[in-house]
Amino acid sequence: MQTIYFDYNATTTLDLEVREVMMPFLGDVWGNPSSVHRIGRAARSALDDCRYRLAELWRCKPSEMVFTSGGTESNNLAIFGTARLLKPRGRHLITSAVEHPAALHAFDQLERLEGFEVTRLAVDAHGRVELQALMDATRPDTTLVSVMAANNEVGTLQPIAEIGAWCRERGIRFHTDAVQAFGKLPFSGMDAFHADLVSVCAHKFHGPKGAGALFIRSPLQPIPILVGGGHENERRAGTENLSAIAGLVEAFARFVPSPVFSEQQLRPMVLELSRAVQSLPGVTVRGDPTLGLSNTLAFTVAGCDSMALLAGLDLEGICASSGSACSAGSLEPSHVLRAMGVSEAESNALVRFSLGRKSTAEEVSLVIDALPSVLRQIRGG
Repeated sequence: MQTIYFDYNATTTLDLEVREVMMPFLGDVWGNPSSVHRIGRAARSALDDCRYRLAELWRCKPSEMVFTSGGTESNNLAIFGTARLLKPRGRHLITSAVEHPAALHAFDQLERLEGFEVTRLAVDAHGRVELQALMDATRPDTTLVSVMAANNEVGTLQPIAEIGAWCRERGIRFHTDAVQAFGKLPFSGMDAFHADLVSVCAHKFHGPKGAGALFIRSPLQPIPILVGGGHENERRAGTENLSAIAGLVEAFARFVPSPVFSEQQLRPMVLELSRAVQSLPGVTVRGDPTLGLSNTLAFTVAGCDSMALLAGLDLEGICASSGSACSAGSLEPSHVLRAMGVSEAESNALVRFSLGRKSTAEEVSLVIDALPSVLRQIRGG
């Protein structure tokens, strides 16, 4: 049976040439970058080279980045670190109701345990935040706004540049979780986000898992969430994972400035899939039809649930998702769809197809042919 992988938003394969760049740091250059002897200095030199190379790609200062273990840690450092730093100025924080759990749960904890007040912005039926809603929610004691660039479940794009510009005019720090945007949208540098903090994750654009970064616009210095050493300019304790960092930088260079998720290639296939699923009874496409990721199609199926749908697709060799891979196995309805006004039953019947560089028109045709029988079997018809 042919395996069709339509879950690129969850993770991508490690590119072979990226892996080759990583290999020396699993063998020859094995020292601790913090050691002062020649073996450690060789590792430090390589780490510095990675930092300067990525800064050139980001069009920022080398000091404006922190290497992390991935998107979750980047989000946590941005949110916890900035909120705690600015707590003497104010305890009001703003985010959206459709953020990734790595952001939402951080805000939940700040509110529940640390005395902050959090406003969670509503979204429209397509999952998009309205700038006016943010403007209305802002208060004199608002210190941090966090809104993701592209939604991982339904692909909706947010008006990040407009939000960032508005926050900057008022001296409010702005963070965006841009994990799903890199490699899928044009990138000209971190300034395009108009953000003070931007989260990055390597395995979303054919880099290694366990590698991420956080852009921190100078002179902001979030309070570290990992302590115990002076690594990363005293912003993130822990010996740097040099092989993963090298892979992150190489993948970013290869696949972000010229997006590896080609809109020209993927948009027609996603549109064909969309037309096909919408012709099936009880199926509703979710997300923004015009302001969304070109590789992503999300839909719900009335009378079904996500786990049964994904199992049925898997039996046909089709790898898909019900939204965030970090919520795999959860029986909870999609919080993104609930925020979009979808009923609880249908929010528990979400399927996400996310295509990538190896997706083909033939695979799309096979999925279209298989879907009707999968739905019939699940519905018992």
